[in-house]
Amino acid sequence: MEVFRRSLPEPMSRRDSVSVGCSPSQNLQMSTPRSLPLTIRNTHSFRPKGEFRAFSAPLIPNPFPELCSPTHSPVLTGSLGGSDPPSDSSTHVVRVFGDSTHSRSVLVSLGTTAHDVCHMLAQAAHCTDKENWALIEHHSALGLERCLEDHELVVQIQSSWPVEGDTKLMFRKSYAKYEFFKKPVLFFPEHMISDSADVNKGMTSSELVQNMIKSGSCPEIQGYLHVREGGKKSWKKLYYYLRRSGLYCSTKGQSKEPRHLQFIADLEDLNVFTVFNGRKLYGAPGEHVFCVKASKDRFRSQDLKLMCADTEQSRTCWITAFRLFKHGKQLQCNYQLAHSSPRLPKQSQQESKFTDREESMVAMDFSGKSGGRVIQNPHEAQNAEQEEGRYWRKKEALRYSLPNNNHGLQFPTVHRIQPWFHGGVSRTEAQRLLEEQGQVDGMFLIRDSQLHAQCFVLSMCYKLKTKHYLIIPLEQMGRHYYTMDDGVTLFTDLLQLVEFHQINRGILPVCLKHPCTCIVL
Repeated sequence: MEVFRRSLPEPMSRRDSVSVGCSPSQNLQMSTPRSLPLTIRNTHSFRPKGEFRAFSAPLIPNPFPELCSPTHSPVLTGSLGGSDPPSDSSTHVVRVFGDSTHSRSVLVSLGTTAHDVCHMLAQAAHCTDKENWALIEHHSALGLERCLEDHELVVQIQSSWPVEGDTKLMFRKSYAKYEFFKKPVLFFPEHMISDSADVNKGMTSSELVQNMIKSGSCPEIQGYLHVREGGKKSWKKLYYYLRRSGLYCSTKGQSKEPRHLQFIADLEDLNVFTVFNGRKLYGAPGEHVFCVKASKDRFRSQDLKLMCADTEQSRTCWITAFRLFKHGKQLQCNYQLAHSSPRLPKQSQQESKFTDREESMVAMDFSGKSGGRVIQNPHEAQNAEQEEGRYWRKKEALRYSLPNNNHGLQFPTVHRIQPWFHGGVSRTEAQRLLEEQGQVDGMFLIRDSQLHAQCFVLSMCYKLKTKHYLIIPLEQMGRHYYTMDDGVTLFTDLLQLVEFHQINRGILPVCLKHPCTCIVL
């Protein structure tokens, strides 16, 4: 591009020097200079393709640095490569799943614990019950799960995940996380407890368990386990001992002699995972599979030490003992923190020893004019319970006393908005949901029956097993009811049935206590 300079008249001296013999046209041609290109300074320097140099204008801060600099992105998706420490960024974005498809992102700092994340998610999801929520570390390909302890740092845990994998955090209920503090004897069978050097000799198994919970002293946990070493496909049955000093295996039966004990691992460096679908993935001899893995090892099948217990109670005992031996008093602090919300004062032991329900529930008599009184006589309390059951059977719902009720030949659908109702899930899926949330006594859900039309099934947990009860619709005098005991006790809807069995055991082994809840984040 050229810029032409405007012709200017020549000075008089130069005009006088023009030859006299020249024509006017020639004089004009000679006096006019030739056009010359004018150089324009370019503020950009040409660089090879693919490179760019910024203007000399004032810099504008980039509002989305994570889109231009992946290495400094606060989003943690396992890209830290396992061994690399988390970045020094003050905040990070952690993605938590409520189910397989729905998730929510939470902004956390390096010091944010699992308890803090659960509290934030419970508030964001408007959960009325903020207790017993937990973060689950879920590895789909390997079939591993573990409940993060409340004091564990979420960013640090997520930074140890593999670069390319399907590992994610799940947000769901875990009623068994601190249940052993309430009923420790149920979690530690007598045949798996023995005394060791750090406790007094001659104590019974129940005394050892109580002493372990109160003072933190750890008795030995012992028992047979089917074990598969890393990289092998065969399983072998060996006798194991779990002590404060570590995990040991006996090379000769059940011998405790030091020359027969083989050191397996130190508890400080181990994480214990529950294995789901162990038969299909690893050829396990049973369904009660768990594994121990060093915290610094990679998430590979050959690095896992798989173990299979004979019963669910045995597996629960081993996993709970691993947690207690590793974290010790910290678990008690977590339990107190989780239950630090204001509560009503508990009833005294004398008032609550006549019932096997919650300690805060006692039998009451409201027949007098001075108000309610606590029934301390066990026989009177039992008679009051039976009378209450008969009253529930005889009383009719308020909706049937309202006018224009004859159109209601259909059953009420109030149960469909309750958190314990799970629609048309199968029997296997219902059992899986109960197992995922802890399988404590009294945990339940209600679902549609797949074999009987217009019927429902109550699935509940008792002694680490799932029991199923058929709820049958019944019609009497033109009105519809539900029953589980062949018409002995009638309920106008499923909500009334659940409320009744939360107070009265009825035909169930225990009262309904914990609803199996699933939320969408």
